[in-house]
Parts: sequence; structure tokens; C-alpha cells
Amino acid sequence: MKKLTKFIGIAFLSLTIFSCSSDSDSQPTIVDIASENADFSTLVTALNRTGLTATLDGSGQFTVFAPTNTAFQTFFASLGSSVTVDNVDVNVLKKVLLNHVIGAEVKSADIVTGYASTLSPFNSTANSPTLSMYIQKSGGVVTINGGASNGGAIVTTADLDASNGVVHVVGNVIGLPTVVNHAIANPDFTSLVGALTSAGQPDFVGILSGAGPFTVFAPNNAAFTSLNTELAPGGIASVSAANLTKVLTYHVVSPANVRSTSLTEGQVVTPILAPSQTFTVLLSGGARLKDANNRECNIAATDVQASNGVIHVLSKVLLPTL
Repeated sequence: MKKLTKFIGIAFLSLTIFSCSSDSDSQPTIVDIASENADFSTLVTALNRTGLTATLDGSGQFTVFAPTNTAFQTFFASLGSSVTVDNVDVNVLKKVLLNHVIGAEVKSADIVTGYASTLSPFNSTANSPTLSMYIQKSGGVVTINGGASNGGAIVTTADLDASNGVVHVVGNVIGLPTVVNHAIANPDFTSLVGALTSAGQPDFVGILSGAGPFTVFAPNNAAFTSLNTELAPGGIASVSAANLTKVLTYHVVSPANVRSTSLTEGQVVTPILAPSQTFTVLLSGGARLKDANNRECNIAATDVQASNGVIHVLSKVLLPTL
């Protein structure tokens, strides 16, 4: 009887191990999930056309924000009445698809508001930086790059679990973000966006949506609050439109995509304002900038990569000589 009980125990254990192994082996890959869902047929075609099927069917770990067929239809229609998944420029299609992929598994419970790096390259050079994605989580709602009105999307269904990562369904194709898209997407740049679009300013939205590339040293909301205190009692509202233009252009370098790794101690940076209006990079004791008035500000965050340039976040507004 003891021998029989022992045999049954061993058999049960073997069956359990076999079952667990079978469940793991049979778990679908990201490509399997897409292929088995009729609403992802355009995505599957796009993956096949661009040669990305093997990547997302492989052994890595990925997070894919997967657009539905309807999302792709809207996207292709925006490119032209005759554009389809079969005739769109394959290089553009590949770059757009990679802009939906993060090279790590991120379940919805683990999503936090902030930036993530996609797999979409900034350019075709070797070791090119990849585009950033701004993910905002509010309650159970996850918004990518500011939502559909800003070229982004909202997650409609989360956590389709795969053996090599996770799929989150989105209702729009996520466009390649410009520096303007990134500025609009992040609520910590509302003061900057307000200044750029205020009365009497050039068409900064149009300019900074261009080819560039642009390097933007972008003051956050706290920086503008500090400037209001510094310029009290009138605050930034007391600055003339012409001088505000000088201040804003003092934060832009072009044509250049200057990543943080290219900044050096004592480097003199010439923005688009004028050759005589420069500022200096200081790295010893923490990354910061010194403006034309010898005011220093910290670089709070670096390398928010856009399709037409890069953003570095500043804790203070730089002031040129006005």
C-alpha cells in the first residue's frame, strides 16, 4: 500500500511538472496574439512587410502598444487617400511600428508617468538614439504622447500576456513625436507652451515642428514660477513680446541634436538667438547651465528624444542680455 501511495505521488508530481511545462510552452508570442485576433490583421501585414515579425516572435521581452485595424485605416488616410499598408513607404512604416515597442515587459500595474525609450531610431546612423515615449497614467487610464489630438493614443485594452512580453491595445497609431508633440504631451511644460503660443510670438509651433534638428533646453513649470518671482511684481507678463521672443529663442540650438553625452565642461553653446548670446555648460558638481547674466540653472532631465530633435529639461529660465 505504501508503494502504491508513493507511486501515485510520483505520478502526480510528474503530471504537474509536465502540465506546467506545457502551459509555458504553449503560451502565445506577441506575433501569435496579433495573428489570432482579426482586429490586428493590418498590424500583422505591417510586421511582415517590415521584417519585424521574427523580432516580435523571438525570445526577447517587449511591450507592444498595438493599433487596431481601424487605427491603421485612420493613420493611412491621413497620409493620402490611396495610401495603404501595402504601398506606404516601408522604411517609414518600420519606424512607426518600432515607435510602438519598448524593449522590456511593462504590465499595466507597473506603468508610471514618465518617459520610456521606444525601439524607433532617430536616424539611420549606427547606434542611433531611439525616440522617447511619454506615458501618462491617471487612475486606470494610460495615455501615450498626449493622446490622439497630439499624435498619440490611449490604451483601450491592457495586458494581453505573451511568452515574450505584453500587448496593450491602442485606439490610434502613435505618430513619430516632434519636440512640439513632446512639449504638449507633458503637463510640466504648460507654461512653456503658453509662452511659445502667446500673442506677438512667431509661429514657434510651426518652426519647431519642422525638420530641424533642434536641441531645446526646456524650462519646466517650476522654472517659470521662479522667473515670475524673480521679475516681481510684474512677472513674465511684464516682459515685452520682442524680449520674450529673445528669451525663448535663447533656449533653442539648431541645426543640432545635442545629446547629454555630447555636453562637456565649459562648453559654450550658441542658440539661434544671436552669435553673441551664448550660454555655458557646467558639469562639475552637477549638470547645469550659466546664462549671459551669470545665472545658473540645473539640468533636471536629459535626452527626451523626438523625431526632429532632443529636449533637456531646465529648472530655471535662461535669460540673455535684453
